[in-house]
Amino acid sequence: MNQYAHNKLISFIWSIADDCLRDVYVRGKYRDVILPMVVLRRLDTLLEPTKAEVLEEVRFQKDEMKATELDDAPLKAASKYVFYNTSKWTLKQLHATATNNQQILLANVEDYLGGFSDNVKEIISRFKLLEQMRHMADKQVLLDVLEKFISPYINLTPHDVEDPDGNKMPGLSNLGMGYVFEELIRKFNEENNEEAGEHFTPREVIHLMTHLVFDPIKDQLPPVMTIYDPACGSGGMLTESQNYVLDPDGQIRATGDVYLYGKEINDETYAICKSDMMIKGNNPENIKVGSTLSIDEFAAQRFDFMLSNPPYGKSWSSELKHIKDGKDVIDPRFQVELTDYWDKVETVDATPRSSDGQLLFLMEMVSKMKSTKDSAIGSRIASVHNGSSLFTGDAGSGESNIRRYIIENDMLDTIIQLPNNLFYNTGFCRPTNMIVHNECSHFDELNMQ
Repeated sequence: MNQYAHNKLISFIWSIADDCLRDVYVRGKYRDVILPMVVLRRLDTLLEPTKAEVLEEVRFQKDEMKATELDDAPLKAASKYVFYNTSKWTLKQLHATATNNQQILLANVEDYLGGFSDNVKEIISRFKLLEQMRHMADKQVLLDVLEKFISPYINLTPHDVEDPDGNKMPGLSNLGMGYVFEELIRKFNEENNEEAGEHFTPREVIHLMTHLVFDPIKDQLPPVMTIYDPACGSGGMLTESQNYVLDPDGQIRATGDVYLYGKEINDETYAICKSDMMIKGNNPENIKVGSTLSIDEFAAQRFDFMLSNPPYGKSWSSELKHIKDGKDVIDPRFQVELTDYWDKVETVDATPRSSDGQLLFLMEMVSKMKSTKDSAIGSRIASVHNGSSLFTGDAGSGESNIRRYIIENDMLDTIIQLPNNLFYNTGFCRPTNMIVHNECSHFDELNMQ
């Protein structure tokens, strides 16, 4: 999506908040309605073309097969996605048949939301969307909000469409959705005199990371690839990586399947990520919600490629009880084996100071690397950090142990200094891109200013 189309979409969505929600929500709460409605409309538009086929499948299972519970697989086949809606409603039909009776409209909306497959119901639950629908109905603005979101002048699908005037409206990609989400968050919180809190990795940085990770081994790609992001946000880094290796006109010639895995702690961004995984045909069950540091969701798995922009400068004190018992590390992800002065191998602490957890995410990825005994290329990692990962911690500290482990095991390939002020709303103007993998023969430092 180009900048003009992006700005136009943001302005349209923001106008919905201003036109419909001004007297119903304080400005800081606009996001509670707008963000889930964007995702809902995005899913709704994709299901519209196959609505009749899904309803026919529902009728067949109930009337012909006498099923007491609907079978998922045929419904997904009918919808052509890994999600579906078995109610008779779409958002357009809800609006078209509505009267001024908000309670009847709300009952129909509840029937519509209840008709979604379980994977979408979880997204609805994360957003607390049903509560917002009830509140809007109570305040007599639900119909107005629906009318705005079904406008033919807004395109929330991944596909290019034309508006009623014949103008092309570009599709909204996963990464584009992330940027829309970021811009809306910024607007919502500026109106509420708060900092944005979330930031997304710029497209240029993601492209750099994908090139650095995939290009050197483009002729050795495994037939089936797994890609993991332990702080996946809205999933842009995962899907951009997948797009890169599967691009038929690109430099990479991946021939097999690419499976995406991720974890995200924020309910809103998790819901956006999961919805886009469903839209793209990826398995949404591979995206987990919750703290990556507290629970090792993928303990039994190892991944071919890992790309991440984890939070830096953020305290992990709340996770401490899951990682350490007093001074003892109880999570094996954050322990490493090093050789002491007398060549004795010892297990040492690999946790950084509690005020900054970025190196914990790096160790999470290192723990998920494949051995070169199991995979010809081992694993390759690209991770964004600020400069503190390179120098904080005295000798023998957790930070120092992490750096020593990575360097002594010949995992460090490249460190790239990125330009200043590249990330919106961070106090760190010089993030560092670290490329880590199992088989490394050199170390480069590239100044990109």
